[in-house]
Amino acid sequence: MRATSGRVFTGCNVENATYGLTICAERVAIFKAISEGERGFDAVAVAADTEMLTPPCGACRQIIWEFCGDAEIILANLKGKVETYRMSQLFPKPFDSSFL
Repeated sequence: MRATSGRVFTGCNVENATYGLTICAERVAIFKAISEGERGFDAVAVAADTEMLTPPCGACRQIIWEFCGDAEIILANLKGKVETYRMSQLFPKPFDSSFL
């Protein structure tokens, strides 16, 4: 992910045998950036070694929306296929702090 400061933060999936406690790369990168003091973000890239491009899962979409807002989402695979979206396209009608 790219912070508005220009810093780039990476993440990786951290998986375990119970799957439910697995954390996706998107959330790892966001939490890493937040823990290092970043607060503004303008892009999140998701790259996977798959044929089909892999969008963020539902949990990641929620976290991306809360911390990055309507950021650019770049999906890519190792064969050079790339698609770009706005978060609002992938996560319409999000639940956020405005409902609290």
